[in-house]
Amino acid sequence: MTFHHSTAAQTFGVILACMFTCAAPVRSAAADECTHPLFPSELELGSGDQPTSVAIGDLDGDGDRDLAVTNLGDANVSILLNNGDGSFAADVLYGTGGQPRSVAIGDLDGDGDSDLAVANAFSDNVSILRNNGDGTFAAHVLYAAGNEPRSVAMGDLDGDGDRDLAVANFFDDKVSILRNNGDGTFAAGVLYSAGNGPRSVAIGDLDGDGDGDLVVTNYGDDNLSVLMNIGDGVFAPQVAYGVGNGPDSVAIWDLDGDGDSDLAVVNSLANTISILFNDGDGVFAAGAFQGTGAWPHSMTIGDLDGDGDGDLAAANYNGDNVSILRNLGGGAFAPDVFQGVGDAPSSSTIGDLDGDGDVDLAVSNFESNNVSILLNQRAGTFAPDVLYPTGEGAHFRGSRGPGRRRRP
Repeated sequence: MTFHHSTAAQTFGVILACMFTCAAPVRSAAADECTHPLFPSELELGSGDQPTSVAIGDLDGDGDRDLAVTNLGDANVSILLNNGDGSFAADVLYGTGGQPRSVAIGDLDGDGDSDLAVANAFSDNVSILRNNGDGTFAAHVLYAAGNEPRSVAMGDLDGDGDRDLAVANFFDDKVSILRNNGDGTFAAGVLYSAGNGPRSVAIGDLDGDGDGDLVVTNYGDDNLSVLMNIGDGVFAPQVAYGVGNGPDSVAIWDLDGDGDSDLAVVNSLANTISILFNDGDGVFAAGAFQGTGAWPHSMTIGDLDGDGDGDLAAANYNGDNVSILRNLGGGAFAPDVFQGVGDAPSSSTIGDLDGDGDVDLAVSNFESNNVSILLNQRAGTFAPDVLYPTGEGAHFRGSRGPGRRRRP
């Protein structure tokens, strides 16, 4: 399939339909009955309307990890500051561009604080929100990206010590590279070709030369593009690798423990994860497909069980749950087991939220307008669920049943 940009009204419908309603599999009742003992309890936090992306970072400089959540329906980002124990204060909202889809956290201006970059799908740009030093943010500054940016990632792409931006642009089949001038302002974007319908971009050293390379999922081609950094933030032409149907999200990690960076890609229309193993120089071999729940949209990697391996967590939009796939060592994975979250989980991320040394999960829930916090207690014992109703939208839990998803 090929994607085209049309009128503003048509684009609004196409954007939302492609992400959340196109060929959505019907959820199974069996998926709701299986839960994961590692995360048997969750906290749900309010956010704004239609949260699409969640990121974790220390935003107020107190040593614990806070949350940033993009709210597509409100054109803003929610900041939820950690109280120090994995519970969170009420969200504070900051404006962004139109239809924010993705948020990344990092120090962009070199002052030691964590700033925000937000990809705005409808306004074709990126919002930069500089941290004032205490977890509050200055008004956003806009930088042009490509046509319908869906995903933003931060990394030092040109080797000068500051963080640059890579942005996946869905409708023009390109990835934008915005170089940091060193002070949190950015040069005009440079476009590189990807495949058809880029949905997600990640940065990592794939060929072991110390530079940040790019990997981009191409939703319309059922493949991903690898763009090798040839130095100074200049990239070689893409090399494509086939994956499953509807690749939506990609993450980078050494999954087989051989010292190089492998790839995991969630395939939303196939209900699978593709594993691609690095042969050591940035060339990839396909591994086995891993099953997920219904219509996975996002995936993150982290050591969930404390054994040193990278495990997988996929947010299943049409299943109201997260698939947990434990790495058995060597890049082999146990079958997924499910942890229930809010309605229509759209994004997941991993970090130690309660300061106990293991990694927890944060999941944005598109329909219930909140964020689920799943605290990892290692022994599998958890406090009862706690609900934080702090957002602008209605907060509820539970399923609407097969085929009754709200269409954004």
